[in-house]
Amino acid sequence: MFFGITDFWAYAIGAFLIILLPGPNSLFVLTHAAAHGVRQGYRAACGVFVGDTVLMFLSAAGAASLLRSNPVLFTIVKYAGALYLGWIGLQMIRGAWKSWRAAPEVSDEPVTAAPAKAEPRPFRKALTISLLNPKAILFFVSFFVQFVDPGYPNPALTFVILGAVIQFFSFLYLTALIFGGTFLATQFRRRRRLGAGLTSGVGVVFLGFGAKLATASLG
Repeated sequence: MFFGITDFWAYAIGAFLIILLPGPNSLFVLTHAAAHGVRQGYRAACGVFVGDTVLMFLSAAGAASLLRSNPVLFTIVKYAGALYLGWIGLQMIRGAWKSWRAAPEVSDEPVTAAPAKAEPRPFRKALTISLLNPKAILFFVSFFVQFVDPGYPNPALTFVILGAVIQFFSFLYLTALIFGGTFLATQFRRRRRLGAGLTSGVGVVFLGFGAKLATASLG
């Protein structure tokens, strides 16, 4: 046992695999980095880090139990998150449609051209996406408690270590997405209609995330 963690390596492997699962947070960071560059991608990633940290703290403090025992509160937060994800998806589709109509099929612009003008508030958007997800709170507490020794005298330290591990993997994963997204952006900059088509596809995926969250249950 390591600082109240019953099976550290099993937790580390599980956390790594969970981080690799696609979700609205990672997809937002990827698309934002592709559209606006590495710096803006990390600003979005910081929103994810802060949001996940808040969710883990709320889980440790008992917020998951509150959501589970209060269906009305769960429903309010659930639909607020679903509407926000749907709104982001529609904004992406709208922007992609404008780009499709305005851009030629192939541009003579060199692939080293500067990224598009930075979209405002990527940190706030990523943070909001993270926080308006009640299922994430329930997930964190259901995953963490499997590896916490209830007899350990300092459970706060246990949760800090568990959170640090998952945030470390999250940083590595989002960093790969940020640089991968900017690389793909240079490849698609000559083919703007293709880029617009991919952006609209991501927008549809966000609509799907919103619909999935709207139909989520406490079970």
